[in-house]
Amino acid sequence: MSVRTTMPEPPTSLRDVEHHLTALKLPFIAGQYAEIAQLAAQKEWSHIDYLATLLEGEANLRRDRATQSRIRLARFPVIKTLEQFRWDWPTRINRLQVQNHFRLEFIKDKSNVILLGGVGLGKTHLATALGYAACLQGYAVLFASAIDVINTLAAAKSAGRLKTELKKYTKPALLILDELGYLPIDKTGADLLFQVISLRYEQGAIIITSNRAFKEWPVLFNHDSTLTSAVLDRLLHHADTIIIEGKSFRMKDQIES
Repeated sequence: MSVRTTMPEPPTSLRDVEHHLTALKLPFIAGQYAEIAQLAAQKEWSHIDYLATLLEGEANLRRDRATQSRIRLARFPVIKTLEQFRWDWPTRINRLQVQNHFRLEFIKDKSNVILLGGVGLGKTHLATALGYAACLQGYAVLFASAIDVINTLAAAKSAGRLKTELKKYTKPALLILDELGYLPIDKTGADLLFQVISLRYEQGAIIITSNRAFKEWPVLFNHDSTLTSAVLDRLLHHADTIIIEGKSFRMKDQIES
């Protein structure tokens, strides 16, 4: 009488493995474990080496996805980098001063960077490049024009949800307020912008771009010298001001023709 023997089933099938990987949300491992297993066999890796390779790939994928999410949530109008900046165009700019801020120490210190200069000199470019660099280093960033912030908060105030909306501008590690001074601000707008700046004081970094010298800022804040003084007091207490001078790069062709 012959005895029929059967090979024992593996404790877990490949289908079960893939189910668990999907449930645990490990897409890199789910997609690569078989191929990397073949590579591990060919190169005679240890189990630890095989596992370490899978985990490193999963960690890198998550890091990349988190970075892309931060960039998307920052709402940059376009992506700009420091490498793209035309240093030869402004007639006045402290290159070392600018480059030093790309160490991003000002974000750690919860201090401010203020870019002052005429139109078309790259203020927004540099502000965006700093924000983009911050995203790559793991910081939450939000980019918005000063007028958009005011309009958004004014609508929220009318709807009775100002406190909730303010959190959008106070929560990120870095807030970029672009184009302060390009359009007039009424008393309500000035008060709302002051709230944002006041709430972020020593709590989070701000980058501001403006085409107006500080002495002209009372005009920006509805000719309210008291409010302007309060704004500047909070902004400049921990701040570095970058002055950029020259002619508009957007008018380059007309200037050179």
